[in-house]
Amino acid sequence: MQERSSTTLPGLPVLLALLAGAALLGYLLIESARAHAVLQAALLVLALIVVLVLMCGLIVVQPNQGVVLQFFGKYSGTCRDAGLRFTNPFYTRNNVSLRVRNFESSKLKVNDIEGNPIEIGAIVVWRVVDTAEAVFGVDDYQQFVHVQSEAALRQMATSHPYDLHEDHKVSLRSHPKEIHEHLMTEVQERLDRAGVEVVEARISHLAYAPEIAQAMLQRQQASAIISARSRIVEGAVSMVHMALEQLAHKGVVHLDEERKAAMVSNLLVVLCGERGTQPVVNTGSLYTG
Repeated sequence: MQERSSTTLPGLPVLLALLAGAALLGYLLIESARAHAVLQAALLVLALIVVLVLMCGLIVVQPNQGVVLQFFGKYSGTCRDAGLRFTNPFYTRNNVSLRVRNFESSKLKVNDIEGNPIEIGAIVVWRVVDTAEAVFGVDDYQQFVHVQSEAALRQMATSHPYDLHEDHKVSLRSHPKEIHEHLMTEVQERLDRAGVEVVEARISHLAYAPEIAQAMLQRQQASAIISARSRIVEGAVSMVHMALEQLAHKGVVHLDEERKAAMVSNLLVVLCGERGTQPVVNTGSLYTG
C-alpha cells in the first residue's frame, strides 16, 4: 500500500464559519423557545448538533507530521499540510511522526566469520517516508525498526572478521567506511516494507567477548611485535649494506669476506638489539697471525 495525499480544507475559515453558524443557531433557538415554536426549535437543535459534529472534522497537523485518515477501515489518504485543517469528521486519524529519529541497539554477542565471539552495537538514524506502509504494512513500525536493525547488525557482523587477515579484504575494525555502508544496506533492505528510510547506520561498540579478550590481546601484541621486528631487521640490513658500500667506495678499509661477515654480524647485533650495546675498543690488529 502506497501513501497518497488526502484532500483537506484550510481549518481556520471553516472554524470561523462553524462558530458563526453555531452562534446564529443559538440565537434563533433562544428566539424560538420564547415564541414557543417547538418544531422550529427542534430543527435548530438538530442543525446545532450537525455544526458540532462538523467541528470534529478540525485537525491540527504539526510540522513534520502526517495524519493517516481512514473511513470505516478504508485508507483515505494522508494529510501532511501543517496547521489547522478540516476533513471528514467521520475519518479515523492516526498521527505519524516524519521527524528524523535514532536509537542505539543493545550490545549484541555474535560470532564473526571466523567464529570468534564479539560484542557489537550500532546507532541507526531513520525516519518514516511512507505513512501508509508504516501504519498498514507492519503491526508496530517502531518496534519493527528496532528488531530488524538488530537482525541486520547480526547478519553484517557474521559476514566479516573482527580484525584484518590475509584471507579477508575487509574487517570490522580496519574498514569503518565499508562496514557502515554494508550495515546501512542490510538495514534498509529490511525496513523498506515499513516505509522507513535509513539516514545513517554506524557501529557504536565493537570488542571481543570477555572470555577471549585476553587471548586476542596477546595475539595482537604478538602480531605488533613481529611487524616491528620485521621493520627493524629490514632497516638494519639496509644500513649495513649502505655502510659496506660507503667503506668500499671511499677506500677507508679493505675487508675480506670473513671480516665482512664479522662486521655484518656486529652491526646487526647493535641495530637489532633491544638494549643498548657496550662498545669494545680494539687496540690491536684486526688480523692475528
